[in-house]
Amino acid sequence: MNNNELLARRYRAMSQYAPLFYDKPIHIVKGEGVWLYDADGKKYLDMYNNVPTVGHCHPYVVKRITEQVQTLNVHTRYLHETIIDYSERLLSTFDESLNMLVMTCTGSESNDIAIRMAREHTGKMGVICTDDAYHGNTTVVDEIATQFHQGQVKGCNVKSIPTPDSYRPLEGLTGKALGLAYANKVKQAIDEFNAEGTGLAAMLICPILANESLPEIPEQFIKLAAKHVRDAGGLVIFDEVQAGFGRTGCMWGHEQTGVVPDIVTLGKPMGNGHPVAGVVSSAKLMDEFRSRTEYFNTFGGNPVSAAAALAVLDVIENEGLIGNVQHIGSYLRAELNKLKIKHSLIGDIRQRGLFIVVDLVLDTESKEPAPQAAHFIVESMKSQGILLSKTGVARNALKMRPPLVFSKDNADQALYALDNALNELKTQG
Repeated sequence: MNNNELLARRYRAMSQYAPLFYDKPIHIVKGEGVWLYDADGKKYLDMYNNVPTVGHCHPYVVKRITEQVQTLNVHTRYLHETIIDYSERLLSTFDESLNMLVMTCTGSESNDIAIRMAREHTGKMGVICTDDAYHGNTTVVDEIATQFHQGQVKGCNVKSIPTPDSYRPLEGLTGKALGLAYANKVKQAIDEFNAEGTGLAAMLICPILANESLPEIPEQFIKLAAKHVRDAGGLVIFDEVQAGFGRTGCMWGHEQTGVVPDIVTLGKPMGNGHPVAGVVSSAKLMDEFRSRTEYFNTFGGNPVSAAAALAVLDVIENEGLIGNVQHIGSYLRAELNKLKIKHSLIGDIRQRGLFIVVDLVLDTESKEPAPQAAHFIVESMKSQGILLSKTGVARNALKMRPPLVFSKDNADQALYALDNALNELKTQG
């Protein structure tokens, strides 16, 4: 069956509005390590999918899943050693104050639970996010999906602040003054919640602002914002769905902020593609929430999910992947800086380990976004066998999040293709 026929079937079964990548969608049939293969046998270097964090179909993860699914898979209201083994192993990677876990199936569920925990604990309803946020698609977290609602929140219980950004800064400020200005936006939102009688439950942000196109977060912003939140009785929730599990060169993205959150949410990379996620908090918060709500999740933390998640931790440790992230991430940043000198279209390069954003601009002085150029480059690189995507409010920034097993040879192939695409765009004017 050709792609057009498959696409027609998809439209009939799933709606023509169900999102797909690329002008001509790819029919992917196989994954292995950093590679994806389409139905025609074409090989693509995957620089987008952070879900298979230790590589597509990693043989050790597949083996552990297979062994467990052949033995038992059942809900979590029975005792099972693997679930406890995983919980203890995962919690050992966090600050000692973050010492209890509840497992879910998706990051959306995790953020939903985190907000419920904060509201139960504080007795308040207000949640603060950024104006370019995405934290999932349940009813609760969709209210926070400003990225898909033209920067606006949905409902009276959420307020957004301008995305903290040093490249296109608020009021042209710099340094500590810029961080203070953005933190004051948090304080303003808290004051508004109090005036309205809503009160503050939590601030929910990604510690590296991944969906906000990975901006260089202004100095002191997160520390000052967290202090405002806690002074108001609220909780700090860090969404580690994209930042966690070694992506930034640390196990957790918040390790680079100097702030230990009250609640951490986990998702996508946790099971290397197997649907498993979680919420980590203090025992006090978790026990308080569970005793009041009797929360349970039929599939969250089932033995197969726990086996997959435990295998991911094994691979990260045994293959030294956090060290690889630091090494290859630094190499990519240095080589991209060389391309920045060569191509004026590159306005800014932002990098945290193996999460990289290349901000494309029409003019380096005005920093006017170049979304058409970004679209062209994504399509050009696809034709060269490299998969990446776009981000940013104007969709003008290239987003790269390859599996953590990404090598120097892989990086060189991607850099060569990017240089080709930029040269091609320059030739076309």
